Amino acid sequence: MVKARKYVFRKQFDGFPKESDLELVEEELPPVKDGEFLAEAIYLSVDPYMRAYAPRLSLGTTFIGSQVAKVVESKNPKYPVGKHVVGEFGWRTHTISDGKDGIFPVLNPEGLPLSLSLGVLGMPGNTAYFGLLEICQPKAGETVVVSGAAGAVGSIVGQIAKIKGCTVIGIAGTDEKGKWLVEELQFDRFINYKDKDFEKELKEATPKGVDCYFDNVGGEISNAVMERMNQYGRISVCGAISGYNSGGDVKVGMVQLFVVSKQLKMEGFVVRRWTDRWFEGIEQNKKWIKEGKMRYRETMTEGFDNMFKAFVDMLKGGNVGKAVVKA
Repeated sequence: MVKARKYVFRKQFDGFPKESDLELVEEELPPVKDGEFLAEAIYLSVDPYMRAYAPRLSLGTTFIGSQVAKVVESKNPKYPVGKHVVGEFGWRTHTISDGKDGIFPVLNPEGLPLSLSLGVLGMPGNTAYFGLLEICQPKAGETVVVSGAAGAVGSIVGQIAKIKGCTVIGIAGTDEKGKWLVEELQFDRFINYKDKDFEKELKEATPKGVDCYFDNVGGEISNAVMERMNQYGRISVCGAISGYNSGGDVKVGMVQLFVVSKQLKMEGFVVRRWTDRWFEGIEQNKKWIKEGKMRYRETMTEGFDNMFKAFVDMLKGGNVGKAVVKA
């Protein structure tokens, strides 16, 4: 019998998540049946959406999340032993699956790390690809602003906008992140949202206004960007991490005033909208990486026991690029 370790969601988060809200337990898995396979976690993802989705989760269930896993036992010919898959198995070390739902093959990484299937060659990469190109539809010469710019999604959004010939302004929370955005990812400008002169710096960085805004944070930062937007600007709403741990106490203005007066298009999305085109985004991002047009960075945490630590660090902005846990 195989023993799996997993994190059980015991208590709804009240404000910032606490370690006692989750319980690390051990369970004995049943034998693998015909049509099933046993997968062992290699890399696990921690993402902002996990905090946003937590209120919808049932207590007593395995906490949500995706992982790159290796098939170690199989009675399913589609998933032979040794095959790597991306599965939404949650925070657990071993999983028995029938392979029917939420399973994607890891595309041949061609020398790239398997962990990228949780980042630029996975859900975050597709979030950037489809969220920017389908909703904002940036045009060469336009100004694109990205909040949460040094994260798994924002860092890819900015690079795609640069590939499309746009001027790109990245907003993040440390000068170290800003240096990475400008010097390595070739963003045109960086603004630290913690600066007391943030709004002044934003105005100086966008002399022609803002045509597209990729919103990962919400709150006052997004209000300031919307004030700078041009007529018929487009806003892709990916997340609102500024309010995930606030209990709803977030300062925001009347965004409708900007939407109406500037005739803005503002659209939220969930990346699964494009499941039928899933590998289009992955293949394009991979092509850009191979061509040297796209770079990536991972913040790697060692050990399954450190899942919660990696999760909290990510929510506090401690990661640069994609936050990943190596099991």
